[in-house]
This record gives sequence, structure tokens and C-alpha cells, in this order.
Amino acid sequence: MIRRSHQDENRQDGISYPPRRQLLAAAAFAPVVAVAGTDPALAWAREKVSGRYRSGGGAAEPVRPVTTTLEDWKAVEKAMGRPGNLLNKVMYRTRFPRNDLHVVSQGIDVTPGLALASHIGFIRYADGSTIAMGDMTLTEDELQRTSDVLIEHGIAQTAIHKHLLAHDPDVWWTHVHTHGHDPAAMARGFRAAFDTTATPPATPVEKPPPLDLDVEAMDAALGAKGLNDGGIYKSVFARRETIIERNMVLPPGLGSTSAFNFQPLGGGKAALNGDFVMIASEVQAVHKILRGGGICLVELHNHGLSEEPRLFFTHFWSVGDGVELARTLRLAVDATNVEPSKD
Repeated sequence: MIRRSHQDENRQDGISYPPRRQLLAAAAFAPVVAVAGTDPALAWAREKVSGRYRSGGGAAEPVRPVTTTLEDWKAVEKAMGRPGNLLNKVMYRTRFPRNDLHVVSQGIDVTPGLALASHIGFIRYADGSTIAMGDMTLTEDELQRTSDVLIEHGIAQTAIHKHLLAHDPDVWWTHVHTHGHDPAAMARGFRAAFDTTATPPATPVEKPPPLDLDVEAMDAALGAKGLNDGGIYKSVFARRETIIERNMVLPPGLGSTSAFNFQPLGGGKAALNGDFVMIASEVQAVHKILRGGGICLVELHNHGLSEEPRLFFTHFWSVGDGVELARTLRLAVDATNVEPSKD
């Protein structure tokens, strides 16, 4: 008698079914999730186990984003309690800078634009649904109660991590994700979460101060033109691949970018913070290049739970000459499949 492997048992009629242990785990987990009230997460888990959501052959055609106008997001703006901006007519983004925090890392006063800005991005899709994703900056005292409110409103936390090395006070960052057909209700959930924090009200956008950096040389080193965002010099690169999250196509600016932030310190020096987006085969090469240039590694983690291809992110930190830092970053950029962002 020929004994069939577990892998063979899960392949019938050319269809790949979930392993038995995954079915049992999902069945055991489902009642717990239902009690917690995270219906979107439960629905996706059931679809994945039933085979409606599959990686590879047999998957449905991915659903794509549609273009929108600012008028389309008025209900979200009202629920969020502050205006947002529209990127490439696709992503509506609201920012929540933590101007209330005075954070010091390795003797550097960290400005909100360098590492302390929360943001939420909304994308509308061809099937009428909306995905919202973002990153929240939280003090350690805020983290648990904010997590409770996110859970209460069916908003998933897909990462809880650090952007900085030793710093005071302790700050954490959590990536958030939800999907549904009522973006205003989703926005109210996010607003409830932000209301558990000391995040200050929105302030008028002011003209950014001049940068004490050789930005032309930095642009030449990076091979991309950055921008002055409130006194922080920013350079962003997006993955070239199409990124799929639960059968939804993510636009390039949502959850799949390498972002480099330079805070001027005077005399061409800068504090550098940000993160690299990589697939698994790129991670070690990028780490080797960053360390070879004296850039500190802070955290290796994921921003999402189920994107394809699977993405990894490394946060980093350094203080030094802006042009030299840019040259090291360029070597690491060239080791990944990215291009300058069009946002």
C-alpha cells in the first residue's frame, strides 16, 4: 500500500487545499475572533480556509483601485476630524503628527517629521469596498488601551515595533489594517483609537524652513529627487512588483515603500531614520550594505500579514554627513527592486 503524504492529501483535482492542521487551527480560532468582534478578519480567515482566497493557481483576478476626488472622501474627513490629501487620485491620506512628544534618541531631539508622524491611507476599489492602512505612533502608556479600541472596531494590528533605538520617552509604532464598504465607519474607528492618545489637533500647514543640507548632491547620490517636508528631507522608493493584499492590488504608495528621512543638524550633517522594503532574498544584502556604511539596524519586521510577494522592512538610524549617508543608501537601493516613487 502506498502511503500518501500530507502534501498529496491536500491536492485533489489539481486544486491546492489548506493543510489539515490549518483547517483545525482556523476552526478553533474562529469562535475567539467572533467574540472579539473583528468581523473583517474572521471573514477573510474563513475565505482563506475554504479556498476562496489562494496564493497562486486558481486565485480570482485581483481587484484594482479606482481613482477618486477629494469630494469622495468628505465623510472620512469629517469622521477623522481633520483634512487629508489625495495622492495620485487614488490614496486619501490623513496625517497625525505627534507634536506633543519630545523624544530624544542618542542625544538627538527627534522631530515629528523624522519619526513621530502617524498616518492612515484609504483606497477605494472597483468592487465598491475600501481598504484603510497606516501606522500609529503611540507612547508606551497609550499602546494597550489604543490596541483595545482598535480591536473593538474590527481594525487589525499587523505590526507592533520600534522605529528608533534607545529613546526617551518610550514610543511604539503599530501598523493597522481594515477592509469594508463603509469608509466613514472605518474612519470613526480610527478616530476613536486616536482619541485614546494625546495626539494634538491638526495645525495649519506652514512653509517649510530651508534645509541645511546639500540636497543636490544627496539627490545625485540617491538617483532620485527628494522633497522638503516640513523641514525634513525625504526620499521615497516604491517596489516595482504589483503587491497583492487579500486579492486586492495595493497602489505603490501604500505599505510597500522604502522611505528615507533626513533631519538637518547643521553643517550638512543629518539624523537619518526610515525603513527599507525588501523581499526575503534581498534582506541580508541590504543589512550588509547598511552596516558597512555605519548605519545602525533598528528592527526587521513585516507591515502586513498576507501580502504577496511577502515584504520585509528594516528600520535604521544614523547620524552623519547627509551626502555620505545618501551614498550608502544608494548602494542598498540598488540591491532591491525599487524605483523612485511618483507620489
